[in-house]
Amino acid sequence: MQPVLEMNTPDGFGLWPVAETERFSFLPLSGELSPAEIGTALMRIAACNDVDPADFGGLPPRPAEPLSGFLHGLLNLDNLYAAGGLCVTDNSTGITFSPGCCDGLEDWHDWHHVADGSGMIGYGHDPQSSLAERLGDTVRLTVDTDRNGPVFELSATQLRRLLAGAERDLTEFLAAATDWISEHLPDHSTRLTAALARLLALPAPGTPPTPPGTAGRDYRHAHGLDARRTWLGQLHS
Repeated sequence: MQPVLEMNTPDGFGLWPVAETERFSFLPLSGELSPAEIGTALMRIAACNDVDPADFGGLPPRPAEPLSGFLHGLLNLDNLYAAGGLCVTDNSTGITFSPGCCDGLEDWHDWHHVADGSGMIGYGHDPQSSLAERLGDTVRLTVDTDRNGPVFELSATQLRRLLAGAERDLTEFLAAATDWISEHLPDHSTRLTAALARLLALPAPGTPPTPPGTAGRDYRHAHGLDARRTWLGQLHS
């Protein structure tokens, strides 16, 4: 299981160094990314939130300066979005359960509902193209449900272990990105780091750690972020 961003680098992007990526490929997030890859991830996250202020009541006007203008949505929107999610691969078969169109990395914590048996994950548009659901002590992942696609299974215990690993990857990515931001975007460091932590539903670096598997849920509850799906529907309508 890996937290990933779906990539789509704007042509001619020059606000900071980025790495070349294939359009619609997935960039796994972890503390092992190169500086250019961190820059690419932050570019993609900012682009996902680069909206017209006129479409969102209460959002201040976009600054004319290019860098501040590009970061404007990420720094000011209440509910943030990043194309991607958690990608699960069955190493024995090579089958991959990947995020689909309009899925967001900010919803990674929803996988805990699958592990607890209180919810399911549907990737893609309705009818859901891929589905993760708990059946007894087993979690079943079906790829392309509308096409009778491949299926693989794992135990709920295995899923919880994978989620703990994904949370570590996100935490280490956030720490690496915080250092990158301090070096490359020092004038926006405090607000940008806070926005990134809010997007990932994780405590900002330097705050007391939380028990594994609870950071995302506790953070979202405290900040009222469980209404994000409503906002995303408005953004893509």
